[in-house]
Amino acid sequence: MNIYAKSGPEWTPLVEHLIHVCTAVEKVAIHLGMNIEVARNGAILHDIGKSHPVFQKRLRNKHRVYVDVFRHEIASLFFLSAFPREQWSELIEMAVSHHKSVKNDVNKLGLLDLEQLCDYEDFHLGNWDKWSEDAWKILLELGVSYKLITVREARENLLYCVKYCAKKNNTRGFSEWKGLLMAGDHLASALIDKTEENSMKLFTKPDLSFYNRTHSLYPLSQIKADSLRKHTIVVACTGAGKTDYLLRRCKGRVFYTLPFQASINAMFKRVGKDLEKDNPNLDIRVLHSTSKIIKGKNTDEEVVLQSQIGASVKILTPHQLSALAFGMKGYEALILDLKGCDVILDEVHTYTGVSQAIVLKLVEVLKRIGCKIHIGTATMPIILYKKIKELLGDDVLEIKLSPTELDKFDRHIIHKISSFYDSEALIKRAISKKKKVLIVLNKVKTAQDIFDYIKSKKEFENIPTMLLHSRFKRGDRNQKEKNLIGLDEDGKSLNVYNTSSDGCIVISTQIVEVSLDISFDIMITECAPLDALIQRFGRVNRVRNLQTIGKYMPVYVISPPDDEKNARPYDLEVLKKSYAQLDDGQVLHERDLQNKIDNIFTQIDFMSIEEHSVFKSNGEISIDCLSHNGKAILFDLLEIDSVACVTESDLYEYENSSFEQRLNLEIPTYYYSVSKKRQSDKGNRPFIVPDCAYCTEKGLLADKINSSTGVIL
Repeated sequence: MNIYAKSGPEWTPLVEHLIHVCTAVEKVAIHLGMNIEVARNGAILHDIGKSHPVFQKRLRNKHRVYVDVFRHEIASLFFLSAFPREQWSELIEMAVSHHKSVKNDVNKLGLLDLEQLCDYEDFHLGNWDKWSEDAWKILLELGVSYKLITVREARENLLYCVKYCAKKNNTRGFSEWKGLLMAGDHLASALIDKTEENSMKLFTKPDLSFYNRTHSLYPLSQIKADSLRKHTIVVACTGAGKTDYLLRRCKGRVFYTLPFQASINAMFKRVGKDLEKDNPNLDIRVLHSTSKIIKGKNTDEEVVLQSQIGASVKILTPHQLSALAFGMKGYEALILDLKGCDVILDEVHTYTGVSQAIVLKLVEVLKRIGCKIHIGTATMPIILYKKIKELLGDDVLEIKLSPTELDKFDRHIIHKISSFYDSEALIKRAISKKKKVLIVLNKVKTAQDIFDYIKSKKEFENIPTMLLHSRFKRGDRNQKEKNLIGLDEDGKSLNVYNTSSDGCIVISTQIVEVSLDISFDIMITECAPLDALIQRFGRVNRVRNLQTIGKYMPVYVISPPDDEKNARPYDLEVLKKSYAQLDDGQVLHERDLQNKIDNIFTQIDFMSIEEHSVFKSNGEISIDCLSHNGKAILFDLLEIDSVACVTESDLYEYENSSFEQRLNLEIPTYYYSVSKKRQSDKGNRPFIVPDCAYCTEKGLLADKINSSTGVIL
């Protein structure tokens, strides 16, 4: 009988999986200067317990319910004495907790948790004489010298591991060996038989010389970036060349963070295109936000998302680095991936409340593990600037544009209106002149209602009109973003929306605020905090050339609501202060923005997340070694209940598709809106919503989610 490590659709044989993991961990160990022989032996040991007949039976009958607890890690530890004794500590750390915390595991399945269960040794030993020989056939094939291990010795091996873990778990810190194994195991599980081929390009430093380009219209391109100072803070308005400058400051592998999914999608395409010529085989990845919440449990577990190690460039959101600060599953591997890299935190001014506290804690932790930190912002309150500077210390290159340079970026005239409906005549006039109109609302439902209103008007029936927000199938949203930008894969104009020579209307939420390279002619927007508004304004009159400098385009800002409920997701008082700083009918001067921002944010509550972070400000680490935090601390802090759902008609395709295909079918939504719906047990366990609750034009329709459904699971 074949012995497998993974079930369908791949059905990876155990010996092949162990070879793949060996390949991956050896590559990582070489990069990190860790012992290669130990790394290889740990890779062999970690899953050899999968040869146990109980594991093989359950792999083939995974839908059956079993009473007895079986952990393949425990079965693996019986073989500890097959390896050199001087390596045992490292091998235990690699094998024992690559899936579970050794103690206080979310499901109480860690080694020290199971110690309380009766007869777990005997159950895991099973018919030792027979199945251990099956395991030895694999070990021999992998180059491990045969050694007879009796039942008694197997028990002694496990007891040694339990004692080691009990002692280790009483010390604070993290295990690099655990991180090494998890990194290699995740990589090998993702790549399978392509592990060796792809591992050859891991940890390759990108050639970023493309960004040495200069242009008189982009003042930051004229400023040298070769300072010996380790860290960077750049304050510059949209269109000044901030992205190029931040990348010019990088000398190694790059983690590039931005606040929104739309912005990281756009940056991924942009950087990929920029670097393609000089880096034909560049390993560049964009990390998408997918998370699992299991209905009915209070122990929701946040898993490090797409945590494969060694990319040349990773583009992601800071929240996807938050496992680092909170000690969530996989944080040890994340540390190994980040060590010594260049980390760009772009658009940090957009963070408020807990999100801001997380970013500040990340700055502290990233500095601690040796990262070079480069921060970019268009507008930042001076008190926040000082806080970041305090965290980074004196080794910081600070770059700001002069008032004279800022004057060249004046491009908007502000107009105040009472409601969206005051803008209807403005939109008609703009469309008659073939202008491109961008309407930005603060809530998905509001955006959908305005979209319906525009579509109901006869005068707009032949005008290209798009709705964009976060509640679309990911595949649909990607296509909408592509259409919005208006360029094909080669960067050529599609003559639609952003690149159209005719008028169009785009209705969106704040997802368009950051890093979407679009340039519209007129904006109508709900009021938002001034720093967010400035980002929104950057989508109008964005193109800079000798003809556009000194030309101004109109932005119409709707007055804030009267109550806190309608102000959400923003603070009503901040909205009122922001609106008051805008001068009706006047040019918005870039040189005045800093004072306006500081007038609004006169104080910032630097919310402390110290109690939740495992890396303390005093230099200590508060988490027990070989453990991780299984509870979704990040979800609790941010009050995030984001989950995925799929439509009934997409369910079959979802459950029988690849990871990428599944992502394209998922619709992000709030847990409370679908909590009463049934879930698939595949992929990210999406909730199933009726087909009538989704429209390709409008996205997820919240008021139809709880319509009757006939789907059977």
